[in-house]
Amino acid sequence: MTVESPIAPKSLSASEYVLALFEPTDTVAVLTRNRRTGQTVQRITSAKTVAGEEFQSWLRRENSAGADIFIGMNPLKDGSYSRTKDNVREVRHVYLDLDTGGQDALEAIRNSLEVPAPNFVLDTSRDKHQVVWKVEGLDQEQAESMLRAIVDQFGGDPAATDSTRVLRLPGFANRKYNEEFTVQARQESTQIYQARDFMIQENSPEAARQRGIEPGRRIPQGHRSQSEQDWAYAKRALARGDDVEEVIRRIADYRADDKPDPQYYARHTVTRAQTALQHTTAIEGTPYGHIEPASEQEHKH
Repeated sequence: MTVESPIAPKSLSASEYVLALFEPTDTVAVLTRNRRTGQTVQRITSAKTVAGEEFQSWLRRENSAGADIFIGMNPLKDGSYSRTKDNVREVRHVYLDLDTGGQDALEAIRNSLEVPAPNFVLDTSRDKHQVVWKVEGLDQEQAESMLRAIVDQFGGDPAATDSTRVLRLPGFANRKYNEEFTVQARQESTQIYQARDFMIQENSPEAARQRGIEPGRRIPQGHRSQSEQDWAYAKRALARGDDVEEVIRRIADYRADDKPDPQYYARHTVTRAQTALQHTTAIEGTPYGHIEPASEQEHKH
């Protein structure tokens, strides 16, 4: 992953979203499901075809007739006729289906150090969201393990943890509820991430220790994880003018015993702290805005 640089969130149409997820020649699955009639139709074709006006017109007709519209999140092998694990060509995305928690759950993800900035955020109904990250270098087993870990960390839908999952396509009405809601998508990052950018592990004693809780339990509301404390320390140190490399060294030394790559973790933490401070400066017009007072944690670094 290259150094993260924030982009202005950009709304995407269905066609734009498809081509942001996939290369035009990728083979992808699109699913329509009409709960009223019980009819489900799956079409497997190229991303370019799905994004085209003819295919989009068909989807609009299906949606108007009462069908929900979904797209598979990973490309399939050429010549595939079904959406099975054996037919997944490669893992291109990991994702989270947030059925509970609303905006608070979404902000927890955006502010977390355990996961990188989302590439896409979909508003699928009132206070329900889907979060998507673009990834490379993961096999299906790694990806599904990571999906389970993300669900455990942030409370997403545990059913949405397989590599063949379909998620909603923006620009179409969500027909699951009586209140009509048009699904919307925003692109929030252009990065492509690797496994090392997700700093959580499924059922890991290390992950639980960092959170200060027993494995399998959720983080108590208002609890600050060790990684969040590291990030807060980095922001304070940078705001008062400490040398960047020195801040990285302190954090790496402090986490040397519980991070497989403490130098990478420390640099990642400080880079995100720099980005947050720059964003605050741009909004508030002051040098780094409000800075938290030093805490006991600071002296440990």
